[in-house]
This record gives sequence, structure tokens and C-alpha cells, in this order.
Amino acid sequence: MPSGKEEDDLLDKYKRKIESEIGGEPKPNIGVVSREYSQFKKEMLPAQFGFYEKACNFSESLMKIAPKKAAIPDLEESIDVCHLNITPTGVMSLSILGPLAFILIGSLISFILIQDMFFIVFFLFFGLAMMSALQKLPDFLANGWRMKASNQMVLCVFYSVTYMRHTSNLENAIDFAAEHLSPPLSLDMKKVIWDVETQKYASIRDSLDHYLDSWKKYNREFIEAMHLIESSLYEGDDTRRLNTLDKSLSVILEGTYEKML
Repeated sequence: MPSGKEEDDLLDKYKRKIESEIGGEPKPNIGVVSREYSQFKKEMLPAQFGFYEKACNFSESLMKIAPKKAAIPDLEESIDVCHLNITPTGVMSLSILGPLAFILIGSLISFILIQDMFFIVFFLFFGLAMMSALQKLPDFLANGWRMKASNQMVLCVFYSVTYMRHTSNLENAIDFAAEHLSPPLSLDMKKVIWDVETQKYASIRDSLDHYLDSWKKYNREFIEAMHLIESSLYEGDDTRRLNTLDKSLSVILEGTYEKML
């Protein structure tokens, strides 16, 4: 387990960093408009995500093929994790229409140029395999997103806690973490704020709690640490508030240390 001295050294490092950047004065309550989030998302999402979005939306415009009702919740969760502007219907439409187009075009070219049944059968079986792969692609992308975000969670808690020690404002703390983290977790934090600005949720706490729910099966230490940060807002005594924030650091550090072992 990390020693108390090591935790204090890390805390002091980020505390000095924050104080130098905010100049010792609380900043006014931030506001993130949808255009800012959309632009940030456009710049930060991998190029293949944009191509996949366009392919799904185009396929859905050609023919709406709905997935099974039981598969919709998992697909929606994966889509939400990756910040994709697509629907489960778009995913299913692409998984059917894309391979069918591949089979037809590949078979036609093989018949005209080569006239060999082997290549026609090859395109047929490869296209059928593509159907299953494309249906599972959102899950694959979401798992990759979670793995990358998990590597940034300790730093996210550090930035949030050290800002909260200076200024007890959760929205500003999350915004500060978003500005200093790299994708994908920075995009997640900006989305938390954006959902409040667009009135999807009534408060930053509601929006953050909704986001944390998506990590229940994957990283409970991060959830507990962020909930402790939230609870520090309701501590009337400043000493108890700082102790609660320090406890959140201990929770995420100890959890990460145990996973490393």
C-alpha cells in the first residue's frame, strides 16, 4: 500500500500546480455550451469513430433494421460510452447491409474477372462473418474506451480533489480535470458538464452520478472516490471536508495498488 508520505507528496505536487494556475482566486461558475463540447468531441474522437458513425447513419437511412429488444440496452450503453451519435438500429442496419453489399460486389467482380467459384464462396463466408463482427463492434469499442479511461482515473481524482481543497465547487473541479486530462476521460468529464448545461440533468451531481453508474461493473474504487468528493460539499466543518477529500485519494490509490498486485 502507498505510504502516507507518498500520498502527501503527490497531493502537494498537484496542489501547487493548481494554485499556480488559478492564482489563488476561485474562478466563477463555468458554463460549457453544446458547441464547445461538440467541437472538442470532433477533435478528440479517433477518425475511425467518425467513419463508423457515418456508415451506421447512412445504412439506417437506407433501411431500418431493428435489433432484438434484449440487445438494445447493451448496445445503447456501449454507444453512450463511446460518445457515438448513432442508434442500435443504425448498428444493426450496417451489420446487415454492409456485408450484403460486400458479398454482392465481391462475388460479381469475381464472376466477371476470374469466373472461379472459390472466390465467390470466399466472399460469401467472409461477409457472413462480418455480420457478427459488426454487431459486436460497439461493445468492442466501448471496452477499449473503458480500458484507456481506467488508466486515467487516479489522475482524475487527484485533479478533482486538489481543486476542491482550494475551492469547494464540484462543477469547476470536474471542468479543471477535463481541461488537464487527455482523452478519453477528458471527453467523459466534459460530457458530464454538457449534460447539465443542456438541462438533461438538473445538477452536476445528478449528471456525475449517472456517469458513475456506467462504471459499477468495472471500477468501484473510482465511484467511491468520486462520491466522497461529492459528499465533501456537505461538510460544514472545513477540517472534516479536507479529511473527506483526503479519504477519496486513499480509496483510489489503495484500489489501484490492489489491482496492480
